[in-house]
Amino acid sequence: MTRASLTRLAIAGAAMVGVAALTMGTAAASPGPKLPKPDKPGPSVPIRLLTINDLHGNLEPPTGSSSRILDPNGANTDTDGSLTGIAGAKYSIAGGASYLAAHLKQLRDPNTLLVAAGDLIGASPLLSAAYHDEPTVALLDKLGLVTSSAGNHEFDEGIDELNRITNGGCHPVDGCSPAGQWKGTKFDYLGANVLKEGNGDYALPPFYVKKIKGVDIGFIGLVTQTTPNIVTAAGIKGLQFTEEVAAANKASKYLAQHGVKAQVVLVHEGDNINPNQDPSSCPVVPGNGSRIATGLDPQIDMVISGHSHQAYVCKVKDPAGQDRVYTQGSSFGRAITQIDFRVDHKTKDVIRSSVVAKNNVVTRTVTPDADTEAYIKTWQERVSTVADKPIGKITANIGRGSNVGETPLGDLIADAQLEATKDGGDAEIALMNPGGVRTDLTYAQSGSEGDGVVTYGEAFQVQPFNNLMQVVTLTGAQLKALLEQQIWTVDPATGGITQRILQPSSSLAYTFDTTKPVGSRVSDIKINGTAVTDAQQIRVAANNFLVGGGDGFSVFTQGTNLWSGPLDIDAFVAYMGAHSPIAPPATGRINLIR
Repeated sequence: MTRASLTRLAIAGAAMVGVAALTMGTAAASPGPKLPKPDKPGPSVPIRLLTINDLHGNLEPPTGSSSRILDPNGANTDTDGSLTGIAGAKYSIAGGASYLAAHLKQLRDPNTLLVAAGDLIGASPLLSAAYHDEPTVALLDKLGLVTSSAGNHEFDEGIDELNRITNGGCHPVDGCSPAGQWKGTKFDYLGANVLKEGNGDYALPPFYVKKIKGVDIGFIGLVTQTTPNIVTAAGIKGLQFTEEVAAANKASKYLAQHGVKAQVVLVHEGDNINPNQDPSSCPVVPGNGSRIATGLDPQIDMVISGHSHQAYVCKVKDPAGQDRVYTQGSSFGRAITQIDFRVDHKTKDVIRSSVVAKNNVVTRTVTPDADTEAYIKTWQERVSTVADKPIGKITANIGRGSNVGETPLGDLIADAQLEATKDGGDAEIALMNPGGVRTDLTYAQSGSEGDGVVTYGEAFQVQPFNNLMQVVTLTGAQLKALLEQQIWTVDPATGGITQRILQPSSSLAYTFDTTKPVGSRVSDIKINGTAVTDAQQIRVAANNFLVGGGDGFSVFTQGTNLWSGPLDIDAFVAYMGAHSPIAPPATGRINLIR
């Protein structure tokens, strides 16, 4: 894709040598060390940033819990406390690209830039995922997205596919979508801490500079350094993900040396929050997001985050003791973060005292944008033959419960994966990561007659990653060590539970005692009713994300005799067809003591 105004600049450093993109206006690719000409001193310039994060290809309005957002001004009141545990908490039903477009139009002024903090694609509903998320990035172009940090899910299909999305060309396996030859994006994904293995060159542009009303705004992009632990091994092949603060500070120094003093970090990493609190009150539980937001060079004026799918507006102290705005805007297009500030025309820097930020809920009480509605309808028609195909029936809702411990839907998926890997892979048990179960199977889907029919599109919403099923051999001792890597912690201040419990197939049973020290919580492991011995050789099925050590389950990488089988969605679809109608499986495979 031809880009009209990109200047490639050499960046030298002790730790790495790479190439950065200093982009003026739309991105382009042409050599030369040109830099913006200095502007004459003058009054300050008002700037408005509108930011989004973690859209995950949600073009259609999200449903269920994914559609709700805590909103002090919300029209919907949770009178019984079932959503939050606190009666009277207010929620708004939010999200959907046509509503997002409408709200963006309302919020824009002449000095507005739309930017993002990653995971715009990947783990997407079928409408977008069926065409490798081209429908989503094309719409973001239409909405005027200027730039975005890469998120971990931008690497789901590898760096070559991310480059194709950016630069153009049809998919190497699936070919062109119904829209024809893919032309690429007008915006670039940024990754100042994403390097090529071996030579330390940047795999993505580290920053982007936009001139507006005579002042330059520099955007530095970062993705969580934990990406190798949460993306398949194939997705991050050939890449190195470095520590975020050092990478950003290196880019910041370079920008400042070349006169770009107004700087914003877009980082796909964030914090969790204390629940049921006004997002504007900064209810964060300090974690990796806060570590980055407080550690960045004082030259960096604000930090826009993502990844944790939370909504918050905070002020933190930078290393020089100045206030620095730190925000996140929920997920799935449910919020737009608005940051207003002024840039001094003489110093070229942000006037920190002028920075004001808030989250605007993308309510569905406005008239949806007609052009976006028509755009989405076109893609709905294109994908309908795939999405509307019935694959089986359920007798009642099969859900993720509270996502605490073992869940009926997690068990069902593990059973499907075991069945799909017995022949060929000789699997004896299957384990499913709970984070890969993205939504519930609902008996009466919106618009249906409550007949329990499950369509391919509904199944895909449950498992949207297209992971490959694999089987490895672990010893009994290794299986115990793997199960010991599960997480269960309780925050003494809030009572909130942080947990990551693998969902087991019906062939596996064991006790997990959360009251015991880590390393001695798992006992009484049985396969098909027979106790497991340490030396026993066990064929364990899981998706390739887990087998590659994803979610911190590193023991999987010790497995031997790797076998690869069908995609996880294909295993799920086949099981639904073979066993319908399916009732919610009874939990109890894990004897959870807490």
